[in-house]
Amino acid sequence: MSSISRRSLMAAAAAAVLAPSFALPVWAQDLPKLEFLYSPYADYAPFFVAKELGFFEDFGVDVTLSPKGDTAETIQMLASGNIEAGAATWASSLFNALDRGATVAIIATSARMPSTVPSPSPFMVSQTAWDAGIRTVADLRGKRVGIPGPGGFGMFSVARALEKGGLTIEDVEPVFLPPPATAAAFANGGLEAGWSIEPFAGQLEKQGLGRRLVEDHTFGTELGLIAFNQDFVTANEDAVVRFMAAYLKAARLLDNGGWEDARILEVVAKYTGTEPDALRGIPYTVRSEDGAIDMATVREQEEFFRKRGALEYDGPVDIESVYRIDLLKRANDLLASKP
Repeated sequence: MSSISRRSLMAAAAAAVLAPSFALPVWAQDLPKLEFLYSPYADYAPFFVAKELGFFEDFGVDVTLSPKGDTAETIQMLASGNIEAGAATWASSLFNALDRGATVAIIATSARMPSTVPSPSPFMVSQTAWDAGIRTVADLRGKRVGIPGPGGFGMFSVARALEKGGLTIEDVEPVFLPPPATAAAFANGGLEAGWSIEPFAGQLEKQGLGRRLVEDHTFGTELGLIAFNQDFVTANEDAVVRFMAAYLKAARLLDNGGWEDARILEVVAKYTGTEPDALRGIPYTVRSEDGAIDMATVREQEEFFRKRGALEYDGPVDIESVYRIDLLKRANDLLASKP
């Protein structure tokens, strides 16, 4: 089915079930549908939980979760209307796309780094490198460092970690590879250090392949966002609000002890391709309770990419014009109104 016809059907379904208030009706027909792009990392756990525990359905929206590529691919698919929604990191590709007028709507935060250690996204050194005497960031000068990509949060995070030892990205040899590939690179000597994220960071430790070297470099920094195709939002505001209410419910569950629940660990393990035990006791990303974005830390990342010459524009990009705080507020109101 084409994206246009699919959006038309979703708009018709959404219009048919809307009520003047946020009281949830008895669903007598198909729920509005949307497809959401995710990555197999623990910071996407609220989406997995909302799907598997039936929160999306409870709030009246039929959600399909689909694995995705990087932020640039996600934003391109959203802007073109090939997908309805997804999460992405704050990256140079996103900032440039917003400046060019990409037709996306930003709704809320998807993950934020906590202000405590241990970190869910540490900068790690391989055990082999450690044994060879690389014990500080300064020791990494000229060494190979793994980074997920040249323009995303991983690059920002690695740069902040290297600053702890007086180094810059230019002082090391960047090797671009996804976090799941770090284990093999650490094992075969292909990397001395690299960026990681849970559950892969914990696996590196348990397998004796890596050690945490820096963890206090991105305290409180926004990691990712939830975005929708603008045309879909215009035609289906209530479906977006219902999706967000379910997400907020799952996020609050996780942030208030949900990770202690074996059922939750089973759900997250299913989507991350790990064993539940690998998720037990690891540090996790967090979110503001209402899903609001800390724009100051977003602007810090924008300025970082500007200094690296990765941005195609001058001055701050107009994020506020596509940041739908009104829909986020409605989602919070809907969640508060539901028993």
